Amino acid sequence: MAESIPAPLIIDTLKDTFREARAALAAEVAEPPRHSHLGWILSVPDTHQKSVLAALDKEEAIRVVTCATEDEATTIAAGLHIGGEPVVLMIQHAGLYASINTLRGVAMDGRVPVFYMIGLLSREKDKDPKESRHSMVRYCEPLLDTFGVPHARLEGPQRRGPTAVLVGLETI
Repeated sequence: MAESIPAPLIIDTLKDTFREARAALAAEVAEPPRHSHLGWILSVPDTHQKSVLAALDKEEAIRVVTCATEDEATTIAAGLHIGGEPVVLMIQHAGLYASINTLRGVAMDGRVPVFYMIGLLSREKDKDPKESRHSMVRYCEPLLDTFGVPHARLEGPQRRGPTAVLVGLETI
C-alpha cells in the first residue's frame, strides 16, 4: 500500500469531475454560468487532508469555503446545488458522525447529490479500515452502508443523493 496520496492527483481529479458536472448542467440549462470557476469545495478544518486543502487555497479554478461545522457545509452544499453549482465536501470521519442527521435530512430526504471526501484520520496503513482498532475508522463504512450511501475508498448525475469517498491515507 502506498504511504500517501499526492494532493495534485486529487485536485486534478476534482477539476475533471467539476468539468463533467458543468458539461452535464450546460446540457440542461440554456444560460451559462456568469463566472469562470469550475465548482466549490466546502470544508471543515481537516488535518488528514490538509495538504489538499492548502493546495486548493491556491487554485483559481475552484472556490473553497471553510465552514464551521459539517452540518453547515451540507446545508450550504444543498443551496449551491439548487443554484446549479457542483460541490464537494471535504471532512473527517468525526464530522460524518457529528452530522449524520443533516446527511439524512438534507442530502437523503432532500435528494441532494452531495459528494463527500471523508478523511479517515488515524487509519492504520497496513489494515483494512473495517479491522482498525480505532472505532471511528472501523465504523465509518458500516455507517455509510446503514444509510445506503454508496462509497469507495480512494484507490453520476443519474443518481440523486449523497456519495462519499473515504481518503484512507494522509495527503502530502
